[in-house]
Amino acid sequence: MKKQQRIYLFSALTVALGILVDLLTKALAVERLKGQDSAVLIRGWLRFTYLENDGAAFGSLSEHRWVFMVLSSIGILALCVYLVFVKHNGYLLPISLSLIISGGIGNMIDRVRLGYVVDFIDFYRFDFWRYIFNVADALVCVGAALTVLAVIFEWRAESRKKEEENVNDDLQNHSK
Repeated sequence: MKKQQRIYLFSALTVALGILVDLLTKALAVERLKGQDSAVLIRGWLRFTYLENDGAAFGSLSEHRWVFMVLSSIGILALCVYLVFVKHNGYLLPISLSLIISGGIGNMIDRVRLGYVVDFIDFYRFDFWRYIFNVADALVCVGAALTVLAVIFEWRAESRKKEEENVNDDLQNHSK
């Protein structure tokens, strides 16, 4: 199997696994948390709290659900097109994009099926953080951070390659 095929396969598996884990954890949250008090996992830090989020990330844009769904669909489609039609040298960028895609699809499934997204992960240690989120949100955030790293790494590799080419050109010019 060629490297590009392995990248596509690994990306597809990442998307599928991300969606599966997201949907399973949301189903568990509905089954075990809906209508219940928060379940403390780590006292003072982490609890599971059921929330039906009818907005975008962290509850924003709740009045504009359809606009957000259209923009999300366009974004997911654009990332899929980029992932499939651009040749990738390494695994980091395709995997990071796959995480974003899987999180976007996971939340989109909830929005279409339920009209809201099931959130349940609640870090409550810090006063500045009052958001409840889900696995899909975490996948999008981790994927976005990894995308930034991948772009930085690719930029650095490209800069080094250009420097090496310049040095080689200088050496060839001096030897003539």
